Amino acid sequence: MSVPKAAIRPDRIDYYMHIAMAVRRRANCIGNRVGAILVRNDRIVSTGYNGTPEGTRNCDEGGCERCANRTRYQAAHGYDVCICVHAEQNALLSAARFGIPIEGASIYTTMRPCFGCTKELLQARIQGVYYMHEWRHPNDELWRQYELLQERFPGGVTHVSVPDADAEWAVSSMREMDPDTGHSIPG
Repeated sequence: MSVPKAAIRPDRIDYYMHIAMAVRRRANCIGNRVGAILVRNDRIVSTGYNGTPEGTRNCDEGGCERCANRTRYQAAHGYDVCICVHAEQNALLSAARFGIPIEGASIYTTMRPCFGCTKELLQARIQGVYYMHEWRHPNDELWRQYELLQERFPGGVTHVSVPDADAEWAVSSMREMDPDTGHSIPG
């Protein structure tokens, strides 16, 4: 008797990435919607998704200047006025808030961490990064610096290929573009 494919037990990487995808469903950013989980000693110790700080109006409600005025800010610019907290940051901050040790943990995130999150993950001594969708800084001259930073994770940075039925909703570059503004149409 054969076991139906849906009943086959996923490996740990697929298991954790699917949980990060479930966490991502809470993201309320108008740009990319990202979910992340921290795993230490094969246990999920913290989760995070991107959006505005607790108690602040959400992006989709006009809470963030940068998100509300996307035509004013080019890609990778205006982060100093963006009030959104990235998924990886929220996972780190939630662990800190509740006193959960994370040194040596791995992070599973639905998008490759940006420069800022990479620095913070390294500073928190995260062991390795597993990501699903690519993130790339629009300035190619900075790419080598980014790669050098990411090479510092002892466990490496690993691209994970899993089916993502919500990719168009979650990844801004995959959404339909509005012909009038040239920007992604929120899903």
